[in-house]
Amino acid sequence: MKKITYKDSGVDIKSAGIFKSKIKTLVRKSFRKEVLTDIGGVGSFFKLEKSQYKNPVLVSSSDGVGTKLVIAKLANKHDTVGIDAVAMNVNDILCTGAQPLFFLDYVAFTKVKEDILVDVVSGINKGCLESGCSLIGGETAQMPGMYKEGEYDIAGFCVGVVEKEKIINGDKIKAGDKIIGIASSGLHSNGYSLVRKVLGSLELKRMSAELLKPTRIYVKPVLELLRQFDQSIHGISHITGGAFYDKISRILPKNITARIDKHSWSVPEIFRLIQNKGNVADREMYHTLNMGIGMVLIVEAQAASAIISKLSGLKLKSWVIGDAVGGNKTVEII
Repeated sequence: MKKITYKDSGVDIKSAGIFKSKIKTLVRKSFRKEVLTDIGGVGSFFKLEKSQYKNPVLVSSSDGVGTKLVIAKLANKHDTVGIDAVAMNVNDILCTGAQPLFFLDYVAFTKVKEDILVDVVSGINKGCLESGCSLIGGETAQMPGMYKEGEYDIAGFCVGVVEKEKIINGDKIKAGDKIIGIASSGLHSNGYSLVRKVLGSLELKRMSAELLKPTRIYVKPVLELLRQFDQSIHGISHITGGAFYDKISRILPKNITARIDKHSWSVPEIFRLIQNKGNVADREMYHTLNMGIGMVLIVEAQAASAIISKLSGLKLKSWVIGDAVGGNKTVEII
């Protein structure tokens, strides 16, 4: 009787080792000086330079890319979804005022071509470089039977730091504050199950360049804003799953309502196409997709114009899209 090997069961340890050796040089490009070890060990070491902080608080996040990966496979384009994995995490911790420090990835599959995995990790590394954090480790999990051949999943894990007295949690938001919306780069990484319900496979493939635009990473420009306007920025919301209704209401005090004027910015055509083709109600659109607004800032009214001017100088479009008013921790879109 033939002796069964691990490779016979669908797990190729040798191939995994070759893949890891290929990405080491690539990943090292994102290392900050605080990284103490190379990737591939049993743990990843990052030395927090405590002398740079008075009272540092670590902030963590975990998120994935979702069914946008179906379109990546359909279009055979895999070099942007890694950026999405980073963006979904670093943008989230940014909402607390935190600076991302390091990132770990998790890529799971049954059988995927090695060059596809390299493209994915290359995107992850690019996202880390763009956000100023280090890709210090992760897991490449080959799991026979869990996924169809050619399919894979990505998740990410990020840790950042913020001074305790500078944590942004929305508790300073008050009636009269202005709501600023910062432009997205497209659909980002949420709502793709709705998109795939509305559009057929041929349309998804034909429109893949638009649909696979990576999530915009807001870290460096928003951290720059916080250095200049830290006392004037009372709340930050990353418009992802649950979009305007869920993400903005999460940061509001219990006596405040966010009133959004949907006519205050120009909604990109891709969102209108999805809405019209699927006959999707307005509330559903603004509860599922970012509608061209990737991040929201709630700020002192007198600082709003200066913040928008600063964002313009940082090459980001933004608009005053609403106001904080007395209410009950809800979002109104008018």
